Amino acid sequence: MVAWTWRFETADGTEVQPAVQPEEFTTQGDAESWIGENWKALLDGGADQVRLYEDTTEIYGPMSLHADEAQA
Repeated sequence: MVAWTWRFETADGTEVQPAVQPEEFTTQGDAESWIGENWKALLDGGADQVRLYEDTTEIYGPMSLHADEAQA
């Protein structure tokens, strides 16, 4: 079974523990919905950016959690 997971990082790419513990997601859409619902708490907890993985393959990232950068 394919597992979709997030990696949480500071702005310099250092991995950090998320403020909200994610599950392993079975679809990319579920993973993206979860990040959309929890990005603010993750940002407040010290994560600046995220990367999405399908098993061990990076799908995209880093994606900033800072709203002002996301709109630029």
